[in-house]
Amino acid sequence: MKLISFAVPCYNSEAYMHRCIDSLLPGGTRVEIILVDDGSTDRTGEIADSYQEKYPEIIKVIHKENGGHGSGIMAGLEAAVGLYYKVIDSDDWADQESLMKLLDLIETFEREQKTIDLFICNYVYEHVGKKPHTIHYRGIFPRNRMFGWSECGVFDITRYMTMHSVFYRTALVRKSDLQIPLHTFYVDNIYLYTPLPLVKTLYYCDTDFYRYFIGRADQSVNEAVIIKRVDQQILVSKLVLERHDLEKIRPDNPKLYRYMLNYSSVMVLVASVFLTLDGSKEAMKKLKDFWIYLKTTFPNQYGHFRYRSLAGIFSHTNRVFRFFSVAAYRLVRKIYKFN
Repeated sequence: MKLISFAVPCYNSEAYMHRCIDSLLPGGTRVEIILVDDGSTDRTGEIADSYQEKYPEIIKVIHKENGGHGSGIMAGLEAAVGLYYKVIDSDDWADQESLMKLLDLIETFEREQKTIDLFICNYVYEHVGKKPHTIHYRGIFPRNRMFGWSECGVFDITRYMTMHSVFYRTALVRKSDLQIPLHTFYVDNIYLYTPLPLVKTLYYCDTDFYRYFIGRADQSVNEAVIIKRVDQQILVSKLVLERHDLEKIRPDNPKLYRYMLNYSSVMVLVASVFLTLDGSKEAMKKLKDFWIYLKTTFPNQYGHFRYRSLAGIFSHTNRVFRFFSVAAYRLVRKIYKFN
């Protein structure tokens, strides 16, 4: 039985994909590693095929036309046979001790016929030239036991779940009717957010599983790159916001409602921050239009976005407000090192 299906979307990844794949191989036949060659023009596909030839019981290769990161996620999901589905970027890698710990946990729960919808692990920012920085969930989630949303604590803005920290049950992701647009960046937010209302049981494994590499100039999280692609950030924010009617979730699951509302606020915050950093006349018009969209489309949540979250600080097009907003962003970025 395959316990975890690891999908590794690869596009021109020949320089670094070895480290990612090699970090997952210690899982042996308990895992499958799905290498999705997204129309690469270098040796990525050749390298993937060589791994499949050497490890045919572990490695599965998909060659496809270029469709972007989201299409790699979807192709991997379609092919996955593991109980849990995990996306790992080809320039990132896994901690081997944490991998074995998680596999043993999943095996134990399956043997006891206990269903966990979502496993959460820590992840580590691996900044070039800087000390690693771990994001953990101690004090937010109970440790070493199954729990539900009602037992979750308060998330601070630096410790929301990300694609790096979650392992969804594969059947649950498929049931969620996940839809990700082609040729679009930042779609990991759609992947993370879409299945949440279906999650009933969670387990926090307090181990530093995911190593998140930060440092390539062309990375999508590079500040200059985000500003350049801010339209895609706005698009993904809208797709996340429109995916679920939070007012339907609120009565029966207030903790989940609060989490999803705050996560939505972070999406609004990020889009607003990078429009503000751009600062051009065109960007200010987009910022104004984005907040008009929020007010007219989400009247029940608008007050929270505008007045009770950090996003409201970046909702202003006034030059003075923008100056102080940018200064605040620079300070927070320096402290928390998030890109």
